[in-house]
Amino acid sequence: MATLYTHQTQNVRKTWLLMTVFFIVVIGIAWAFSYIQDNPAILYFGVVFSLVMNILGYWYSDTIAIKMSGARPVTREQYFDYWNAVENLSITAGLPMPKIYVIDDSSPNAFATGRDKEHAAIAATSGLLQIMNKTELEGVIAHELSHIGNRDTLLSTAVVVLVGFIAIISDMSMRMTFWGGGRRDRDEGGGILMILGIILAILAPIIAQLIQLAISRKREFLADASGALLTRYPDGLASALEKISTYPTGLQRVSTATAHLYISNPLKDGKAMSFISKLFMTHPPTEERIAALRDMDHS
Repeated sequence: MATLYTHQTQNVRKTWLLMTVFFIVVIGIAWAFSYIQDNPAILYFGVVFSLVMNILGYWYSDTIAIKMSGARPVTREQYFDYWNAVENLSITAGLPMPKIYVIDDSSPNAFATGRDKEHAAIAATSGLLQIMNKTELEGVIAHELSHIGNRDTLLSTAVVVLVGFIAIISDMSMRMTFWGGGRRDRDEGGGILMILGIILAILAPIIAQLIQLAISRKREFLADASGALLTRYPDGLASALEKISTYPTGLQRVSTATAHLYISNPLKDGKAMSFISKLFMTHPPTEERIAALRDMDHS
């Protein structure tokens, strides 16, 4: 049965594997473009920046995620119920109390971040705090604490930095491919290398999105289950997910690099999703999550 710590070690291994793959991929892309442009400086740039981004991804990704979300720290006096819920459930889970933040946005949502339980944070939107009752709020917080206890946050917050950097690299690569004009473009194989460069530039953000998919969908089900075990009331989280999913608009300040952090897809616009959008969803369907929680409540 899933607990707060079922996949802790596995997630640490996944993080190091992700960082290693990222390092290799970035250096491979940098080498390809340095060859195309006949410019070794591009390779040196790729090596240095992949190292720097791995360091940032491990040590500072939580700070970056908080800054990108526009969250602000709050006190117990400002949000008494929110603070007490986090404090009480942290004690129940055997976790240090994470830092608490609020995002000023009417769309209900929340996320957890941090490389370990000693450096964790929970951010909830003002909209979520306004529309949730006590059991629903506890369900959301228990879900986020489950991510912290299971070290999901180490992996998911590192992805924020690495995926964002892959997107930057792909954009730079595309520009250099079309406008660089290296000497090798005039060689016999220049056309083939140019095509390779374009393919790499197109594939890079797709690879980044697939990384997000790989880490996000399953971990949401696991966090739902372990969070429900923590509160011993699965219907609280199920009801919270219903309220979040039926809210018509998404967050105002969010990007595809941080979307996978949230308890529910923050990019929704109230319109029917296309096949491609569904293919690249970082969250499992809310209906499936609610059904699984309701099954737990009746078992």
